[in-house]
Amino acid sequence: MMSKTDLAPMAVSVSISDSPDMAVLGLGNGHLQNAACEFATYLLADDVGLAYGGDLRPGGFTEVLFELRYKYQRSADAGVKTGITNYLAWPVHASMATDEISGIMAGMRGHARLVLIGQNGKRMSVNEYQEMQPHTPDKHEWSEGLTAMRRVMCEDTDARVVLGGAVEGYKGRMPGIAEEVLLSLESGQPVFLIGGFGGCARDIAETLKLVDTWPGSRPDWPGRCQFKRYVADDLHNGLSRKENMALARTSYMNQAVILVMCGLRRLRKR
Repeated sequence: MMSKTDLAPMAVSVSISDSPDMAVLGLGNGHLQNAACEFATYLLADDVGLAYGGDLRPGGFTEVLFELRYKYQRSADAGVKTGITNYLAWPVHASMATDEISGIMAGMRGHARLVLIGQNGKRMSVNEYQEMQPHTPDKHEWSEGLTAMRRVMCEDTDARVVLGGAVEGYKGRMPGIAEEVLLSLESGQPVFLIGGFGGCARDIAETLKLVDTWPGSRPDWPGRCQFKRYVADDLHNGLSRKENMALARTSYMNQAVILVMCGLRRLRKR
């Protein structure tokens, strides 16, 4: 049997956010947080690094990960391949006070890394951030800044896990999860689509013909047409078409976790 030490190091971007379909599906925020916690637990236990983009909300994914930090503290200094990394886009941190960012960094020290992405899409040092003047980004700056951060995350990681996702009220050129998945597909990065929570992830799975059209489907959100040039094989995630169809349909996190971990292990063996 292959042990964890026989597997290649890997970092996974986690794209988990609220879905507009959760109430219809009988799901609530507690289910979403449990899903995030479930994935984080299994990935960290398998020495897989976690990367996520800027969720600093009370009760958000950052807090979920910090609840697990002591158990997996050994991974904190190993970098993105085995630790926890939070990426902050320039529009997110540009209007934040320096002491607020410093406080966040201090709270993460020894448990996770905070990566600040500048307006030009480059990583910023703490000194560079401290010299920056506070700024309130406009709509265009939000769009460009979020895209830049997502590109960096895609370059730094080896796979992406996707669940839920709003399709309205976003600040980028398209729904956030849609852009993240599109960047992954364009670069050939493995993607795991979990559609049981509905939302953007399920819509993408529908476009890739992994699930049937349903009454909650939204054919007209910006960017959805760009997924028509892809098929299930373009996910490159180590799963068969049948397994990807199961992953795209299930709302049972145990099943979703097993499928994702199975795909990741196959990828790591390569």
